[in-house]
Amino acid sequence: MRTKLEIRKIVTSDWFKFLQNQICEEFEQIEKGKSRSKKSKTFKKTSWKKSKNPMDGGGTYAILKNGAVFDSVGVNFSEVSGRFHKKFRSQIFGARENPNYWASGISVVAHMKNPKIPAMHFNTRFIVTSKNWFGGGMDATPTIKDLKEKKLFHKKIKITCDKYSKKYYPKYKKWCDEYFYLPHRRETRGIGGIFFDYKKNNWEKDFSFVRDVGLCFLDCAKTIITKKMNSKWSKKQKNQQFYKRGRYVEFNLLYDRGTKFGLNTGGNVNAILMSLPPAAKWK
Repeated sequence: MRTKLEIRKIVTSDWFKFLQNQICEEFEQIEKGKSRSKKSKTFKKTSWKKSKNPMDGGGTYAILKNGAVFDSVGVNFSEVSGRFHKKFRSQIFGARENPNYWASGISVVAHMKNPKIPAMHFNTRFIVTSKNWFGGGMDATPTIKDLKEKKLFHKKIKITCDKYSKKYYPKYKKWCDEYFYLPHRRETRGIGGIFFDYKKNNWEKDFSFVRDVGLCFLDCAKTIITKKMNSKWSKKQKNQQFYKRGRYVEFNLLYDRGTKFGLNTGGNVNAILMSLPPAAKWK
């Protein structure tokens, strides 16, 4: 008979798989609506295993490149388990008491062809050590400022957060602003969003919140992309986008927790580094 925690692992993992498929389908429909060719770009899905031991798990990463809307977009699902290295245990909640772990999650990074559309990022995860908790968030990184778009993005997120607690949005927005910050540049990565971690007080409520955050991201992405995907842009604006992407690369390789977690737990390198844009520039 399965324990309550085992059932929770299955339920969360199944949700992340479902959401991955849902996001891929919705993004393919956006591509189809923009593409002038009869055969629009679709996601290429690749399954991977963490090791030869099937108990260690693995995942599936879905990539769409050189589309009419997306320069590149990755939608990753993973479910892995193992044992943390000694050097990494002190950095993970609950790992000092028990170095064994199980983790499942979904992550999305979309880099747009049109520089007027912001790069968009989302992830949610459920991690089990001697403790178990949810984490995640979403944010947007525009090349060209658009205050109306920023207000709309944050309004949708706040509505989702307020369903659970009026404290969520200000707390997680502040956490996001502080997290997605490049100290060596003394600048934020984009217009923020929300970031949360170590949610472990009420599993049912926390899982419901995590599901709604995923649906909120999909709604935000569809709304923002479809509004601007047919707008014209210049070579100068595209060049600006390449430099902004350079900042994106710097953050993800130097500071991002998800990147470090994936690389330190034997994750698939191609899936982890799908967050990097297909082209970037530095001055």
